[in-house]
Amino acid sequence: MIRSLTIAAVVAVVAAPAFAQPGAADWRTPDPENVLVIDTNKGRIIAELSPEAAPNHATRVRELARAGFYDGRSFFRVINEFMAQTGDPKDDGTGGSEKDDLVGEFTWRRGADSMFSTVAKPAGAELGFIGTMPAMSQTTALAAMTADRKVSAWGMFCPGVLGMARGDNPDSANSQFFLMRQAYPSLDKRYTAFGRVLSGLEAVRSIKTGEPVPAPQDVMQKVRVLADIPAKERPSVRVVDTRSAWFKAEADRVKATRGADFSPCDVDIPVEVK
Repeated sequence: MIRSLTIAAVVAVVAAPAFAQPGAADWRTPDPENVLVIDTNKGRIIAELSPEAAPNHATRVRELARAGFYDGRSFFRVINEFMAQTGDPKDDGTGGSEKDDLVGEFTWRRGADSMFSTVAKPAGAELGFIGTMPAMSQTTALAAMTADRKVSAWGMFCPGVLGMARGDNPDSANSQFFLMRQAYPSLDKRYTAFGRVLSGLEAVRSIKTGEPVPAPQDVMQKVRVLADIPAKERPSVRVVDTRSAWFKAEADRVKATRGADFSPCDVDIPVEVK
């Protein structure tokens, strides 16, 4: 369920704010084991997995990508203003891999060692990011009253977020996933969010729509883990760290503009791809 942009040989800067540029210390290089490079007939999509939020789902998608399972899979269900679904070997929403279904990871336990970066604290909650993925959690003030000294957190289905498809059974996710084209908060805590698009959201949003999508359907031509791509053809990716001073200032600026309507979905995260 989502969009993308084409990566050229030059540096592509995604959504860099006009008022200031991030400094050298504000950037980070994502772990190449947690980056998917999805080449589609609409362009290249680069996404970062979020193993802290959904370790089993991130592992499953990584394993299937490495097995070539996703190569040639179509976007068979695509809804405008919502999402683009793929990852089914039958390309119709009824199939999956031979692996066991996954237990839902709709929430996770956030502790003091979490990579969660807080950008707002509405009553009883905290809004922020886990890496590049927007997230919400209970207020950390509750941690002192829990047995594990942690609180519940969950991904927010903002544009670009990767979610795992499932049936009526909450523990039925297997291989199908979707990329969000727009925000859809009613999915929060009901579906597993396991990553987010870094670049290529325009491609996601250009995927042909339909329920089902009429032929010819757009396809994922090849899906690879960044670490597995030969050095000579591997894209170089860096992203502004959501824990950095620059990003905190940018989130504060957006929050002041949006007021009570503020959401982490409103904050753009600059990305560079070479």
